[in-house]
Amino acid sequence: MSRTSYYDGETQEKRMSKHRVSDDDLFEYTLRVAYLGYLIQPKSLASRHDPHVESREREREREREQSKISSLSSSIYSIGDLFKDVREGSKSAKFPRDLLKVLENKLQLIAMGKDPAYSDNLVRRTMAVFYGQVKDETFRRQMKENRKIEELILMFATNATNALKKDPSLAGDKWKSELNNQIALFVRLLRDCLRGMSHVSPELTQRLDVYTTKLAPQQQSGTAYSDSGYDSSSTNRDRDSVISPNKASKSIVEMPLVLTVARLFKIPEHPLQGEVDKISKFCTEKAALTDLKTCLKNLNAGSPFPGRREDFRSDAAFQHWRTLETSHLSQLMVVMVQFNPELAKSTPGDLGSLQQASNTRPTSIYSPSGNNRDSAYHPGGRNSSVSSRNSRLSVFSPGDLEGVAEDLDADEDLPLGHHYTYIPPNPKKFYKRLLELCLIADLEAMLSPTVGDEDEVSLGILTEAHIELINECALRWRIGQPYRVSCFLELIRQFYERNEVPIECIPEALANVKKVQQDLDLEKWPIQDNDYLANVYGSLYSVFLGSIYQALESIPQLGASELKPYLRILESIQDRRLLQRFDVDIQARITDVQEQVKISAEASYHRKFKELESRPGVNRALPLLLVTDEIEKWAKLMDKAFKEPILGKIDVVALVVDVVVPLFLMELDASSKRLWQDSMNGPTPDVPIEDLFSLYRRTRVMMDIYHAFCPNGDAEFDVGAFFEPYVRQWLVNTDDKTTQWVQAAIAADKFETEGDEGHSSSIVDLFDSLRSPINFLQGLEWSDEYQEARFFTSLSKTISKAIETYCRSIEDLFMAEMFPRPTDHLQPQRSSAWIEKAKQLTSQGENKKVEPFNFLPETCVKLNNADAARRLLDNMYSQMGADKIAEVLSKSPPVPDKRESEKFLFTVKVCLAEDLVALDSSPSALLDTFATLSDENGGRLAKTRTIYETLNPRWDETFDLSVDKPLWLMACVRDRALIGKHDIVGRSYFCLDPRRYEDLLTHDLWMDLDTQGRILLRVSMEGEKDEIGFYFGRAFRSLKRAESEMLRIFVDKMSPMISQSLSRRVVKSLIKPATNTGSLDYKGVLGNVKGFYTSALGGSSSEVQVPPPPSDGPRARPGELTDVEIEQAIVPLFDYFDANLQTLNTYLSDATKQQVMAKVWKEILKTIEGLLIPPLSENSSDMKPLSDKEVDIVFKWLKFLRDYFYAGGEGPVPLETLQNQKYRDVVSIRLYYDWHTDALMEEYVRLMQNMLRSTSTIKKRAKSVYHSKNLGTIKNRKQQKQQTAKEDSNGEIILRILRMRSGTSDFIVQQLRTISSLQAEQEAREKAKVQRKLNRPRQDGQGAIPPVPAIPPVPPMPSN
Repeated sequence: MSRTSYYDGETQEKRMSKHRVSDDDLFEYTLRVAYLGYLIQPKSLASRHDPHVESREREREREREQSKISSLSSSIYSIGDLFKDVREGSKSAKFPRDLLKVLENKLQLIAMGKDPAYSDNLVRRTMAVFYGQVKDETFRRQMKENRKIEELILMFATNATNALKKDPSLAGDKWKSELNNQIALFVRLLRDCLRGMSHVSPELTQRLDVYTTKLAPQQQSGTAYSDSGYDSSSTNRDRDSVISPNKASKSIVEMPLVLTVARLFKIPEHPLQGEVDKISKFCTEKAALTDLKTCLKNLNAGSPFPGRREDFRSDAAFQHWRTLETSHLSQLMVVMVQFNPELAKSTPGDLGSLQQASNTRPTSIYSPSGNNRDSAYHPGGRNSSVSSRNSRLSVFSPGDLEGVAEDLDADEDLPLGHHYTYIPPNPKKFYKRLLELCLIADLEAMLSPTVGDEDEVSLGILTEAHIELINECALRWRIGQPYRVSCFLELIRQFYERNEVPIECIPEALANVKKVQQDLDLEKWPIQDNDYLANVYGSLYSVFLGSIYQALESIPQLGASELKPYLRILESIQDRRLLQRFDVDIQARITDVQEQVKISAEASYHRKFKELESRPGVNRALPLLLVTDEIEKWAKLMDKAFKEPILGKIDVVALVVDVVVPLFLMELDASSKRLWQDSMNGPTPDVPIEDLFSLYRRTRVMMDIYHAFCPNGDAEFDVGAFFEPYVRQWLVNTDDKTTQWVQAAIAADKFETEGDEGHSSSIVDLFDSLRSPINFLQGLEWSDEYQEARFFTSLSKTISKAIETYCRSIEDLFMAEMFPRPTDHLQPQRSSAWIEKAKQLTSQGENKKVEPFNFLPETCVKLNNADAARRLLDNMYSQMGADKIAEVLSKSPPVPDKRESEKFLFTVKVCLAEDLVALDSSPSALLDTFATLSDENGGRLAKTRTIYETLNPRWDETFDLSVDKPLWLMACVRDRALIGKHDIVGRSYFCLDPRRYEDLLTHDLWMDLDTQGRILLRVSMEGEKDEIGFYFGRAFRSLKRAESEMLRIFVDKMSPMISQSLSRRVVKSLIKPATNTGSLDYKGVLGNVKGFYTSALGGSSSEVQVPPPPSDGPRARPGELTDVEIEQAIVPLFDYFDANLQTLNTYLSDATKQQVMAKVWKEILKTIEGLLIPPLSENSSDMKPLSDKEVDIVFKWLKFLRDYFYAGGEGPVPLETLQNQKYRDVVSIRLYYDWHTDALMEEYVRLMQNMLRSTSTIKKRAKSVYHSKNLGTIKNRKQQKQQTAKEDSNGEIILRILRMRSGTSDFIVQQLRTISSLQAEQEAREKAKVQRKLNRPRQDGQGAIPPVPAIPPVPPMPSN
């Protein structure tokens, strides 16, 4: 019956406006649904809360149990009959994972007798047995794997069968009836367990309802029906018996849903009873059936309610919904007819097929019949949870639904439109208000004093009673699951915004939405529900973006845990299909959040920097250093907390870094002037330079962090340009410390050998000090390669300076040891002269014996230091990467503004002086000469050693002079005086003009002295370039020259003994009649050498053989002299070598020892050469040739000495060095020594012609500093020098022999001048060739290189 028959239509329509939902209207419609729930429930369900009623029912049933066994036996279903209509493989029909846990708790309560609904002893016993089965892990694992409700029921039936068969009170077939009842009770128990759970599939609840109906006891055939169509007397002890509504009680006490409505709306029982009595007149089962039929008819007619094609986006979505809705409506109608067959009888035109099915088998309308219906439709669980998310899926066949629909369409009296008794005018608004009221009521209950703080409450908030009421209303009002979950989510959001529910409730509500989305794609949702969820999602997104916005105010101390709840929610609702319509608004909110991060980061930076700056202290760099630590800490913490951008769009770390790093750079730039001033204000500046370099490193770290997190950032800061002045100042400070490093290293050195190389501690300490700045510069990791190269170039200049200082200091100490000073009454500066002169005077005595010099261990160690320093310097060259630095500088032209004035390095070698005249005009007087070089102001720039008692001194000492403009120098030869001023022997002037030496060749300057005689200087020049190779070459040259000077002193100390032993006087003494008849054992002498070299002396097959003269016969061997006698003459020399070799062998390193002995061997060769021939000169010589016997003696000495130094391969000098080119030249003297004068002249002319035809006479370029920049270049230069030395020198030997012949002076002068003229012509041709090359057009189109300016005239000599 329609509700319009009881209310006036106009008044009702006005009161029930669809635009407004009042609580009174909501109460009325909710009460109608609750009352209908009571009407259609079985009686036992309606009265399940009254234990007395249940007890009376059980007693009556037990009294009649025996009489019913036979009749009930036919109604017991087998398990196969119970499950045969169920579709297999339905994924949605699986029970929840938590069901076993809830069931276990229920079974425990029943077994313990704490559940009054299951108080029967047989029931408790069976449930206890099954409780033990549920506790078994194997059983639980099996059930959790498939999660099929049928298998769970089957397992209970198996356990119950075994338990009931053992009961003596159930003999015979009595246990079968009890088994049927207990299976029904277990199914009901499962249904109760699922009622309070979420994520329950509607199909599962429908199946359990079907099983409950099938297991209900049926009437016996022939039993009389009452007027209502139900048996008037119960025939089953089970509480699920169906009774007629007309016979049901009208008391609200037996109406649980009605009482729930009363509590919800706060209606007292008396007025509520009146309302129930009032609505009972028209709220009948017939009216509910009519509502369902009207819905179905409206659906077929395309009316707005319950839905039509326009409500969906596609035909497929509409058809899917229409099929499900038709199925659900039909199921509800079928279930109502099942519970009340009178409904089918009262409407013959309606549901005729159902009446026919009922007549087919009177005992059960669910029994299989002869038609094609395998099973009946069911309502799908009106008691399902509010969080159930699926539309109700039918377990019936489509053919059954079509039949029902055809029957319903036959009723043409039903009007179309919204004419319902139980469905309000706007069901969704009514449902939303009802859900809101339920939430409010349950929240108030949770906050009541009766609920403890530690009590657990559901995040779903709703109680089971309210869930049942809401589900019942949603079922009757045709509210779909999409709207229900969207509505619940929106209300939870509203409560959360009002701080009435915790944030944890949001994910719970979102989980409901997600479940529905998984079961039903959004494309199949109604358009309104889809838009509704999109709006809710948009609101949630905005709300939690706002929460993040507020939380980000604590940046950068914000932790990820503070944002995690918000992010989890935002990520779960970030569905592009739903949020795309809010892109503009969401992007604007995200932009706001990003700006908030920047604002918070800026505020945090300023706050922290102000705090650091306010601390006491004058060090301006300290706050900057500390704030970089804070920035790095912030970046690391946020990078760890936010590994990925928030929502894929808000990169917190990048935003913070993009703000704080530029702020730091701005602060640093603003502090530039003050930092520089504070670092320069005195010896102890306010800002130590070490702090500035720490600031440099921290700034580099800041830039690295910025580029790592903000690769597209626009912050720019030239770190190199900012800190370059500090590096320059540090280089100046380092350069100032070099003298201290050298002095400290030498002061701490005891000059004792350390290690196998024989050096002392000073060289190690010095290079450790020099490596420290190298490591420091490399540790800076300067980004600008050019600037870094300039730094290392400047540092190499400092290293070169330190090496030069060390070399001078070591030379001074070496000279003090080699020339010890006399007693204090003598002038210190003249001490060495006194000693040397005393030695000379002593040697002029009757015996003319030279006092041999013995070397000290400390002296040897100093010589080792020079060699060790070269190796350490070569390692430093490699460590610094000097070649790469030079390459970088060559590719980067210097900045014009920073170009310094050009300097030039002149190398001046003071070679020798000739034809000096003694000041006392005595023909036999000799001079003790040394040479000096002085500048225009008289300042001494260089000084040679003193060469004693000669008018033709040879110094061969080299000096480096650095000039930036033409410089006049005076070369002065002085005679050393023991007391007073040294006498000037002669002077000459020359100018070091860079333009005159720009060819970079070595120029021999023969300059006449202002008195008599001349001096030879060899001058070369190269540009003093600010390059690392130049400075390293200079350092190596300093070490080499120091080493060479010390080696020369070594040889000079041995030279007097060598000259005395290998002299013409000793040779002639052997030719005279011998006065000493004693003999010397040759082998005994050589045995002294074996003590040092562990091998016997012997000849070598590679010995250079001396050819006999070409025209003479074999040279006669002196008959009187044996080899032993010849060697006896030089035994003092061997003894001297023996005495010093022990010291040299012990304290000199292998390499240094080899150099010393090679130099000694060279001195021996020069001495022997001087015995045979005079030096080359244009002047005639007074030296007479030796006789044949004398020549033989000299070459015997040469052989003895060679064997001594070689010592059979165990000596200090290898055979290759002993038989060098000089040795071969000396041996070749014997070839020409006896030739006729004319033959010698002819041979010389022939050799010179051949030489001029085969080789170039052009002079080689001077040795450059770059040739000595490392050990590799030094080795290459040495090899080239050895190859050059192999050129034929026989012509020079011939000229020197001719000097001893009379009448050869003119020939010698002519030949020497011819060679000089040829060389000059060759040089001119070479210069012209170079000039032509320079005049060629350049490939870059800039024309020819401008010509070199003409050589300027020599400036006037300065006044003396």
